[in-house]
Amino acid sequence: MAHSHRTSPTDEPTSVRWLLIAVCLAFMALFLVLPLYAVFAEAFRLGWNAFWTALGTKDAQSAIRLTLLVAAIAVPLNIVFGICASWAIAKFEFKGKAFLITLIDLPFSVSPVISGLVYVLLFGSGSLLGPWLKSYGIEILFAVPGTVLATIFVTFPFVARELIPLMQDQGTGDEEAALSLGASGWQTFWRVTLPNIKWGLLYGVLLCNARAMGEFGAVAVVSGKIRGETTTIPLQVEMFYNEYNATAAFALASLLALLALVTLVLKTALEWRYGDELAATGRGH
Repeated sequence: MAHSHRTSPTDEPTSVRWLLIAVCLAFMALFLVLPLYAVFAEAFRLGWNAFWTALGTKDAQSAIRLTLLVAAIAVPLNIVFGICASWAIAKFEFKGKAFLITLIDLPFSVSPVISGLVYVLLFGSGSLLGPWLKSYGIEILFAVPGTVLATIFVTFPFVARELIPLMQDQGTGDEEAALSLGASGWQTFWRVTLPNIKWGLLYGVLLCNARAMGEFGAVAVVSGKIRGETTTIPLQVEMFYNEYNATAAFALASLLALLALVTLVLKTALEWRYGDELAATGRGH
C-alpha cells in the first residue's frame, strides 16, 4: 500500500516564506527600528555639542547618578534573592512551592503603578510604618529608599526566572556527588552550583539591570518627582519633554536606548561565543 506523502510544516512555497519574512521585517522596522532611529536622530539633531551640553546639565547628571545608584543596589539584591529562590525551588520539595513561583511572577502581571501605590499605602503618612519610620528620621516615600524598593519589586523576577528552569533541568546530581566526596555546602555552591548556572545568572543580571534603569511607573508614584533628588533618567526624560526641552529629553532617552542595545549585543555575543557550553549547561550535563 502506497504511503501518502506528508508535507513538512516547513515545506511551504517560496512565496509564502518570503511573505512571512517580509511581514516580520516590516513589523520590526515599524515598531523597533524606526522608533530607535527617531530617538537618536532627535538627540543629535543639533549636533554633538548640544547633545553633551544637555547631558551635562545639573538635572541630567543628578538623574544619571540616581539611576546608577538604584541599579547598583537593586541588582545585587535581586541576584541574592534569585539564587536563593531558584535553589529552594529547584533543589527541595516543600509545600507551597507552586505558590512561591506564583509570587515570583507577580510583578510580571501587576502594573508597576499599582506596585508603587502599594508602597504608598505601606509607608505613607496615613500608614502605621510611615510615621514610625519618620520619627527615627527614615524617609521612604519621596526619597531614594522608596525608589530603590519600587525598583526591586518590579525587577526581582528576572534573575529567579532565568535560574529556576536551568537548575531544575540540572537536578541535584552534581551537588550530591560533591558532598559525597567531602565538600562542604559553601564549597559545593562556589565550585559546582555557581559555575553551572553562571550563564543563566548573567542573562538574568543583564535583563534585571536594563529594567532597573528603565523603570518608570512604580518609581514615578513613590519618588514624588523631586527635581535633582528623586528623578531617575525615565522621569527626567518626561520632565524635559513636558518643558519642551526636546534635545535634553531625547539625549537622556538615547542613553536608555543605548543600554537596551548594549544588553542585546552582550546577550547575543555570549550566545555566539559560548553556544556549545550554554547548550551543555542547559542539558544538565
